Amino acid sequence: MAETLATQPGAPHGAEAHRAAAAAGGKRRDFLKLVTAGFAVVGTGAIAWPFIHSMNPSRDVLALSTTEVDLSPIQVGQAVTVVWRGKPVFVRRRTEQEIAAARAVSLSELRDPQTDEQRVIRPEWLVMIGVCTHLGCVPLGQKPTDPKGEYGGWFCPCHGSHYDTSGRIRRGPAPSNLAVPPYAFTSDTQIRIG
Repeated sequence: MAETLATQPGAPHGAEAHRAAAAAGGKRRDFLKLVTAGFAVVGTGAIAWPFIHSMNPSRDVLALSTTEVDLSPIQVGQAVTVVWRGKPVFVRRRTEQEIAAARAVSLSELRDPQTDEQRVIRPEWLVMIGVCTHLGCVPLGQKPTDPKGEYGGWFCPCHGSHYDTSGRIRRGPAPSNLAVPPYAFTSDTQIRIG
């Protein structure tokens, strides 16, 4: 049979036949290399995906990243405390007198100069992290019976820091104002902290 192929007109002979067979085998080898590389990539991805996915925050962490607060039950002059990322957040619906007192303060009197307008989105609502900036105590002033310090805001009983009605440090060892967390109004009666 080999003789019949070699004797047929137009059939490749000798070195030509070897080159034609090598070219056909090279195409097969290229295809096999491509398929093998494809399986290797898919296999590596299948193995790596669980490790990469484990670096994402868990559901409980995502749930703590934002806190929704319903403002409708809070009366003028009243304050509530909510928890955001494990920290107390003070939400206060200020009176006209508290707003006026906070806006009347000269920046030259403040250790950490911030205007009231820089600390609130809407003047009536003050939102702050309720952790003293000195050593991390929780200041008093949320309840009507709590001492509010000399400036009518909050008082830290641990070392005597006094905050005004905008949460700015006015007296005591605290180096800075009570921090304002990132928050936004999602409606007239709802805010999202975080």
